[in-house]
Amino acid sequence: MATVAESHLVKASAIRVPGSAHKKRLIANMVRGKKANEAMVTLKFMPQAAAKDVAKVVATAIANAENNFGMNGDDLFIRSIMINDAPALKRRRFASRGRSVLRLKRYSHIHVVVAEQEGKVA
Repeated sequence: MATVAESHLVKASAIRVPGSAHKKRLIANMVRGKKANEAMVTLKFMPQAAAKDVAKVVATAIANAENNFGMNGDDLFIRSIMINDAPALKRRRFASRGRSVLRLKRYSHIHVVVAEQEGKVA
């Protein structure tokens, strides 16, 4: 594992992104702990639509680290990635026999933390 100081953590987040958190968590589990460049390539070629939303937040975290803190993009790795449920919109849909059914339009919050890999611990 890499040694990481707390001052070298860079965060990015997206709030109220359309789509269920469960679908996005499946994508996040594939890239958690990988190097940032490798994670971006993996997300780019995934067929799921949720991979595009996760890739945007990971790209933002990488850009924050490079531009705001002067870190090298090749040394970054995904320290943590969390996908949480956001409040869902509740909509009615008409059903047969004069009834209506509740339909939830789900949203999610995406939080990504990247860190710079300083050195290997033996």
